[in-house]
Amino acid sequence: MKKDEFTAQEKDHKVQQIILIEGFYNVVVLLLKAVVGFATGSLAILGDAVHSLTDVMNNVVIWLVMRVARKPADIDHPYGHRKFETMAVFALASLLVVLAVELMLMAFRSETKAVVSEPWGLALMVLVLVLNLGISFWERQWAKRLDSDILLADAQHTLSDALTTVLVIVSWQLSAMGYLWLDKLCAFGVAALVLYIAFGLFQKAVPILVDGFAIDPDLLTQAAAKIEGVEEVRQVRSRWIGSVKAVDLVIAVDAEISTKDSHDIADEVENSIMKAFNVVDISIHVEPFE
Repeated sequence: MKKDEFTAQEKDHKVQQIILIEGFYNVVVLLLKAVVGFATGSLAILGDAVHSLTDVMNNVVIWLVMRVARKPADIDHPYGHRKFETMAVFALASLLVVLAVELMLMAFRSETKAVVSEPWGLALMVLVLVLNLGISFWERQWAKRLDSDILLADAQHTLSDALTTVLVIVSWQLSAMGYLWLDKLCAFGVAALVLYIAFGLFQKAVPILVDGFAIDPDLLTQAAAKIEGVEEVRQVRSRWIGSVKAVDLVIAVDAEISTKDSHDIADEVENSIMKAFNVVDISIHVEPFE
């Protein structure tokens, strides 16, 4: 699906709406899993319910952070507040790690006990699975339309919920048949899957938070050097500000030309790079070339 044209305010408002809708959905899923888990005695289902509790907490955190991220640039944050969105992705990944460790500890420490299967419980868990798949697909589509990293991260999280639910249902049914050890094994499997999802989110968030480059420096150098009047490209820097790119360049021009001509060359470099690399924020410093 192609990205739609939204203003920054419209995008932020829509992201908050989607997060709020998913938050209500996660509350419903949490209640369904808790009811089935306590009724059947399945450790795997109760662990999945804890997972959903964390989902609700994530939605609350993300919604609050988005209210900060949408604020315009100010004296304290001259590049805006978009990195708060990336921080939320990092926090989401961190919470997933905590969840995975808690599930492992719970599975390791708990005593093996009988697990029962209830037809109505199975129907509810299948319903949860279908809802998770639907919500994940819906949220991923909106993430692409809005070009939102935080929605994409949450969609991946919801997809992990669906995969987890599949494991939980299979483990629960086999445990009810007498294979009690599978209940604990599934809990460990859920934890491993959650850790894998968290690792992917860390890979996306950490480079932005530590100002890893957003565009290959060689490509930026080549693009700037092509502009007539640019004698040398002396410094190239780029970084992510949330989901947008920022670039800083130092170029050298003939020391004998006028200030206006130097400014015109810088403008041409700026326009070329913004168009070629979809850059939103660019700063160019001009030095004399001797």
